[in-house]
Amino acid sequence: MLKEIGAGLALGILAGLFALGFNVYPFLLLIGLFFLLTRVADIKGNKQFVPVSNSKANTRISFEDIGGQNTAKRELLEALDFLKVPEKMSSLGIRPLKGILLVGPPGTGKTLLAKAAAYYTDSLFLSAAGSEFIEMYAGVGAQRIRQLFNQARNSGKKSNKKSAIIFIDEIDILGAKRGSGSSSHLEHEQTLNQLLVEMDGLSFNDEIKILLIGATNRADLLDNALLRPGRFDRIVQVELPDQEGRLQILQLHTRNKPLADDVCLENIARETFGFSGAHLESLANEAAIIALREKKKFLENRHFSEAIDKVIMGEKIDRRPDKEEFWRIAVHETGHAVVSECIRSCSVSTITIIPRGKAMGYIRQTPSKDSYISTREDIEEQIAILLGGAISEEEILGSRSTGSSGDFQQAVELAKKIISAGMSSLGIVSVADLPSGVLYDSLKEILNAQEQRVRSIIRKYRSMIENVARYLLEKEKISGAYLRNILKEHEQRSRNEVC
Repeated sequence: MLKEIGAGLALGILAGLFALGFNVYPFLLLIGLFFLLTRVADIKGNKQFVPVSNSKANTRISFEDIGGQNTAKRELLEALDFLKVPEKMSSLGIRPLKGILLVGPPGTGKTLLAKAAAYYTDSLFLSAAGSEFIEMYAGVGAQRIRQLFNQARNSGKKSNKKSAIIFIDEIDILGAKRGSGSSSHLEHEQTLNQLLVEMDGLSFNDEIKILLIGATNRADLLDNALLRPGRFDRIVQVELPDQEGRLQILQLHTRNKPLADDVCLENIARETFGFSGAHLESLANEAAIIALREKKKFLENRHFSEAIDKVIMGEKIDRRPDKEEFWRIAVHETGHAVVSECIRSCSVSTITIIPRGKAMGYIRQTPSKDSYISTREDIEEQIAILLGGAISEEEILGSRSTGSSGDFQQAVELAKKIISAGMSSLGIVSVADLPSGVLYDSLKEILNAQEQRVRSIIRKYRSMIENVARYLLEKEKISGAYLRNILKEHEQRSRNEVC
């Protein structure tokens, strides 16, 4: 009604101005543009928000289908009991949980855990992304939040469900701290406030019991009001899997794939430290693609080895350096590998000079175990291995190259880690507050010590490095086992010469 009155008044004023001889066309253009924007906003605001709904295709996932997350599954199962056995919870006077927050790196299975939770509790499953609630039009996000919770209740009744699980992925977009940068926008605050109101309104006595599950890899960005007890009551850490967890995930993703006798999933799990569940799924899939490309009936160990390289570094590239550069790259990578084997026995899995991604060559290492903390000795060993390529070039070819710049950057960061952890001669200090000259001297001391250590190794094995580099230049890829055999033969000849 108000819009019609306003429109009539505006037309009357324009008619009066036109009668007085004013040019009203610019005003008409502005009014038309204003009307168009208002109409678009109305359409946006009234458009029904439709999240991904419950279906057999996306929710028939059980906790048995998820590997490597035993701790997260245990915590989640305990929290889901109020949906599974509400009478038991009520008899003990337990307040039902309103929200569960899954926190962890990308690809660790947060969405799968939410789907498994819905399947386990026989709940309606509704899924949405945080970005779907953020709009430039005031009130649209809050309206979509209301629609989401109303749809959970209405669809739950239609489906004869007693409970519903609402899953919001990347909830940090929706629930970011208020008053921080662009997050201070009124529309964002209205949307977040509506989510808080809806969560406060959840009750154990509701006909359809609703549980909100959020997922994020940036919990530090979330507003404190969202994290307090009574809203997100439980925060479940979904971390990268350890070696045993990686083995479980590999077993799940290879159960429908024919494996050759030489495939050892335990070894593959050991070589994939830092891989998420998504990485491991991609690894198994890429190995199958490589086997298909070669028209093989079984997936062999070399297919998995090739797939690991592809997941880490990317696909092979056509760019090929000339013979002189190839020789330098071979010497560089062999230097890395020899230093690694001399410092950490059986640590090298593969040496290659096949270009992948931005790398012209690399060595893949196999950690003896998953390590989550490091001593000074551990970090110094990493620095020494990084310096092995450049020192090998310098000792054998007489100069270094720009191919070592990335190694040097990593080495400097590791040296800074020694200082910041209080493991240097400076003791416990704040790196940010150190005078630049003092920091430089300390870094130089750490790096120079490892440079001398590496130089002595390279000089000792110089002839062997040249031989291995020539073989690598011919084959383009060799195994760590081959390198260890050459090292063993070299050591045996050295002992015989001494005798």
